[in-house]
Amino acid sequence: MDEKTDDCLNAVQAVSGCPNSTVTASFIMRRIGMFLSMQLFNLVAYEEVWDGEDSGVVFGAIEEYGNKTVSLYLKECDWHLVEEDEHAIAIRKILLQTDTIIRQLRTVSSVSPLTLWENVFGFLLWQYHVLLDNPATSKEARLDLDILKNDQTWAGIAQRSLFAVYLNDREPSDMLNMTVRKTCCFSKDVPGLMQCGFCPLK
Repeated sequence: MDEKTDDCLNAVQAVSGCPNSTVTASFIMRRIGMFLSMQLFNLVAYEEVWDGEDSGVVFGAIEEYGNKTVSLYLKECDWHLVEEDEHAIAIRKILLQTDTIIRQLRTVSSVSPLTLWENVFGFLLWQYHVLLDNPATSKEARLDLDILKNDQTWAGIAQRSLFAVYLNDREPSDMLNMTVRKTCCFSKDVPGLMQCGFCPLK
């Protein structure tokens, strides 16, 4: 498995022009983080999540805003409806998938796990800001956010909810215009990208 992860890392590094494996691993996690956060958005907005096999996830090289990058492709049939009383199960499954990806990336790079988790959390801040601000989704979003902040949801991944620690008793909307990251995501080192707005190095 490490060999496949290394091959994937090398392919993404070649496409994106990232200078080393640490920057590449963080870059991959930002791309995957968008997908993972979108799952949680879809869970609230549409009562559905992706539930396919790993083999059904395909990466492709594309041009985005004039820069070479990688994009993720999924089969439409792999999205499934989730009952209201199954949200906690679905959220935990997404977190376990995220943890597996992070652990795998760290077998072939020296990137910090906190950096990789924060790459996901940055997208979640915006998603929950939007969902909580919308009267049509605010109630469901609050319930799912409470699940994400519950330590039990993170059992086997961390001793405490890493997202609750990240929020530090604040609302997602309160954190959009402030430096919330503890680590740099290395966007500034990816050709064509800029330093992210949450960077602690500013």
